Amino acid sequence: MKQLLIAFLLAATLAEAQVVSHIKVLSDKVEDVSSLEAWKKSFIRDDMTDEQKAIAVWRSNVAFVYQDSPPNEQLHEACVHDAIKSFNVYGYGMCCCAAARIEQLARYLGLPARGWGIHAHSVPEVFWEGEWHLLDASLVNYFTRPDGKIASLAEVCAAVQGWLKDHPDLKGNSARLTEFQKANGWTGWKQGPSLLANCKFYDDGGWWPAKTHGWASTLQEYDGSQKTPFPYEYGYSQGYEVNIQLRPGERLTRHWFHKGQHINDGKGPACLTAKPARFLRDFNDRTEGRVGSGTLEYDVPAALLKPDVIEIEMPCSYVYLNGTLTLTAGRGVTVLFSDNNGLDWHEIVTLDQNGPREIDLTPFCRRRYHYRLRLVRHGAVVDALKITHDIQCSQRALPILDRGDNIITFTAGPHEGTVTIEGSSQGGTRFSAIRFHPILHGVEEEHFRLKTDGGSVTFPIATPGDMTRLRFGGHYRLRDQRDQWEAQVSFDDGKTFKTVATQAGPYQGICQYITVTDIPPGTRAAQVRWVGRQRNTTCLFFVRIDADYKQPQGGFVPVKITYTWDEAGVAKQDVHIARSPQENYTITCAAKPTMKSIALELP
Repeated sequence: MKQLLIAFLLAATLAEAQVVSHIKVLSDKVEDVSSLEAWKKSFIRDDMTDEQKAIAVWRSNVAFVYQDSPPNEQLHEACVHDAIKSFNVYGYGMCCCAAARIEQLARYLGLPARGWGIHAHSVPEVFWEGEWHLLDASLVNYFTRPDGKIASLAEVCAAVQGWLKDHPDLKGNSARLTEFQKANGWTGWKQGPSLLANCKFYDDGGWWPAKTHGWASTLQEYDGSQKTPFPYEYGYSQGYEVNIQLRPGERLTRHWFHKGQHINDGKGPACLTAKPARFLRDFNDRTEGRVGSGTLEYDVPAALLKPDVIEIEMPCSYVYLNGTLTLTAGRGVTVLFSDNNGLDWHEIVTLDQNGPREIDLTPFCRRRYHYRLRLVRHGAVVDALKITHDIQCSQRALPILDRGDNIITFTAGPHEGTVTIEGSSQGGTRFSAIRFHPILHGVEEEHFRLKTDGGSVTFPIATPGDMTRLRFGGHYRLRDQRDQWEAQVSFDDGKTFKTVATQAGPYQGICQYITVTDIPPGTRAAQVRWVGRQRNTTCLFFVRIDADYKQPQGGFVPVKITYTWDEAGVAKQDVHIARSPQENYTITCAAKPTMKSIALELP
């Protein structure tokens, strides 16, 4: 009953406004990677072999994420481990991120996958045709055996370590390995292990496509030093998708440039200033940069400022870098902030005078994709209110134009929103799952480690509209074959639970994600529970829960799409108003365009 009450209050207090959801503008020049389903449609065909599917997983990772210092959202290990988020929001990451993405997408297709730590590097393997195969999307390579099949990690290690046994003076000696690589006009490396000498991804000088690593580093990464290789589940989040939602007064602008801002504290990635590597042209990258930027602006309609308690939800598909609240209001208005779906509220300020005021939201909203603001008027008047954010996006996934005709596809719907719970149990500076008030029985807060057999972790979740699906899962440790987590759901306030998935060990780490669609009509509250069994070590390192729901004020209204670009130094613009939920139109560029921005708003 408590959860039903929460859901009712949630629906009653959120500001009412027309919401157009899942707005999508696509160019025929860029693959759609806005969700797992969209990615699969873009890269996977039904007639593909498992090997072809695995290579498509690898190619899409190379195409959309460049090797660089990783973004840090304070969720994973100082990185972002989520393929769809990485493709759309960042476009750069390091080797552990690439390993996690390969594992995620391969498993989504039903292919077993696993991660490995090697010397100063991380790599994944995917299983097909009865064998494991190494696919490195970080340094952009895989190795092909004489029979044409892709080699496993064990085979690469055997080739490298076998050769080093005959050349012991070179093992672990970076300088001497580099000298060997560049001998005889940079052809010396071809006298190394035959598996490497026949690898098509080395250039003539023995460098990988990005030219940051090459043959000499390969001979160190796979040399078996420092007790490598060892199995390691890099852990990933799954559930993020691009769902652009607009209300009257709201405008989202995404740029093919940036203003020097980025998600990390301190130094940014090299791709903040460098152009994409030349080899990415072979992977359909038409951009001139990787890090993009933009703004989300919401000029709240005056009609929504009348209630005594004004509550405004601020979801965004792109990460907030900062935020500003500009308002004109009377003395005594209190502004509060929630980043855990309204479970807790923190006071930002109580206005001490009448008139205009600008409030910095950055300390509260940075690194977030969703939050709520509450204004309690206390009898005072709020005359105007505007919320503005700078966001980060990846240029690579934006619907770019090119010389000639460009077919633009616009779609909107389904008109759904999502309530998300996401967090880590590993402590440190990470955003904690404890923020969402889980109920722990026989489970420690740290690592959600089982203390007693049958212990459980339960997350209540409520939506302002009828729930359409639950998508959830996490990153587990199950060291013994008798260790396990059961994933369960309840739609009757915890009176009964249904088991929807079970994951048993033995795994040092494993990720599992589930989608539940058989939800009783009219449901607006649920509980997601993990029940554990333990013989050795059972932990739940990370959780993500997405409850999709029908927008109570959802529906289609026309959407204004504005492209801006330059051609030979001349400013160009195309404005199109989409008057139906699905439209195609053409933008023609007489010369190769220099892209500027794409803006979306309700006219």
